[in-house]
Amino acid sequence: MADNIKTELTARYELLSKTIADIVNRLKDCPEGGINIRRQNDRYYFYQTFAGDKEKYLSANDTDLITRLIQKNYLVRALKAAQNESAALERILDIYPDEVPEKVFVNLTYIRQKYVDPLFGRNDRYVHEWLSQPYVRKPFKKDDAVYLTLKGERVRSKSEVIIADRLFANGIPYKYECPLKVGKKVIHPDFTMLRLSDLKIIYHEHCGKMDDLDYVEERVVKRINDYSRAGIILGNNLFLTFESSTTPLDVEVLDRVIKSNFM
Repeated sequence: MADNIKTELTARYELLSKTIADIVNRLKDCPEGGINIRRQNDRYYFYQTFAGDKEKYLSANDTDLITRLIQKNYLVRALKAAQNESAALERILDIYPDEVPEKVFVNLTYIRQKYVDPLFGRNDRYVHEWLSQPYVRKPFKKDDAVYLTLKGERVRSKSEVIIADRLFANGIPYKYECPLKVGKKVIHPDFTMLRLSDLKIIYHEHCGKMDDLDYVEERVVKRINDYSRAGIILGNNLFLTFESSTTPLDVEVLDRVIKSNFM
């Protein structure tokens, strides 16, 4: 979605900034000079280069130095590419407008929205009203760690930051820990999402302690059963991601879930 482009560009700019700093730090440990490689009669010859067109032949005994010099050459090229892209993004972000056409309707006051027929998707009004409905989240404990998403909302783990940011980047409306009554219980699904193609509500639970048997029993098994009794069926309108202390959230799997159900 067009209104997410600036967010994506900003995220890319921040990634490039971290990459540049990492490359600069790694270059400090690289050997002096560069490297030339020449081919003659199907053989390759390696030369360490210095200022003033000076060269030093490197033999088969210098494999480690050759490797480090070629790695240095790669890092130097990657650094230049990252700096060029970063500079271009900086110029774009400097002039990129805060309000794009798709956001004009969202930025209108409620009374104005009532009389407007949106240019970009007739679901925009419904989505805006759905997102605007107030709800009470689960409270955080005083000593809980603070994890913030790109939207600036607080979640409970680094993995939930990734999930929230992936949903946001793909333009998927969602609510975090919005209360839901299942049977006689009130639970707080990690993510309550609205699929734009058919305005279907879909729930996402991230199961983050799969090597904790008590957690698996209480949080996963019993909760999935509660969902099923309420007509919320795994694979239909309920999706799960998993991790344990040794196996982190698989972002590729997350992206596949998003693509198969929302794209």
